[in-house]
Amino acid sequence: MTVIVPFVSEASQDERQAWCEALPEALSGVATVKPFEDLTDEERKLATVAIVANPDPAKVAALPNLVWVQSLWAGVERLTAELPADGPLIVRLTDPQMAETMSEAVLAWTLYLHRDMPRYRVQQDRKIWQGHELKLPGEQTVGMLGLGKLGAAAALRLKANGFSVLGWSRSAKALTGIACHHGADGLRTVLERSDILVLLMPLTEDTKGLIGQDELSACKEGAALINFARGPILDEPALLAALDNGPLGHAVLDVFDKEPLPASHPFWTHAKVTLLPHISAPTITSTASKIVAANIGGYLAGGTVPPSVDRSRGY
Repeated sequence: MTVIVPFVSEASQDERQAWCEALPEALSGVATVKPFEDLTDEERKLATVAIVANPDPAKVAALPNLVWVQSLWAGVERLTAELPADGPLIVRLTDPQMAETMSEAVLAWTLYLHRDMPRYRVQQDRKIWQGHELKLPGEQTVGMLGLGKLGAAAALRLKANGFSVLGWSRSAKALTGIACHHGADGLRTVLERSDILVLLMPLTEDTKGLIGQDELSACKEGAALINFARGPILDEPALLAALDNGPLGHAVLDVFDKEPLPASHPFWTHAKVTLLPHISAPTITSTASKIVAANIGGYLAGGTVPPSVDRSRGY
């Protein structure tokens, strides 16, 4: 009997199409992947595992016997918020390639700030030919807020490229060659010492609004900020105030409270903002599909569910 695995997604048409091509190929010989809309009533009742990407909770609820769902994204805050606590287990995508891709993005945009690219962009617009003193990477302190798999990989890559790196997490962690801090006092220390701040923690009830007016006011004069985490972690009005009135000198933003970012939002035209359309670490379908296939194959063969999200922590 062929096992049917539902694919439930409200992602963009292009993204859904990419997955609809990659997943059936990766799961060939293991199971048949079918979009939710193509399932029969019987197939919905029989499904015990589903693959999801930004799913409609009502569609997930229409699969009454789910044991677990495999998310195609590392971030699962919407799933934990919208699926009932007694619903299916949630397995987030853990792809080593994602950590590599994110660490590359963090290094690239840290170098963008380190090499004064925003200043030279303004000079180009004004037709100003003027060089500025270049600091060594070791003279720049980068504060990494969030030391999970993505944050740890990014911190180590920055360190390997000569930057002085501080790390922060909610609970104590250790990384070779990096001074790690934790808790409220540790956060204050990292904010006060960093020339460039990188936000890379998950969005949970504890981190929502974590970086607000008080935290931004603690930053160095002229410090820069990169947000590659989630929009609601950073208070947008407080950030605008810190850019307009100090102490922040520039912000690289890839995530926002509302996405796509509304055309009327002041970030679009702010002179001290570099804006990206949530592209810092996209899921690579080729590598992620193989991981999904291995997880579902193991479950169908022996009933083993991969490690799932701790709903009380949100990740």
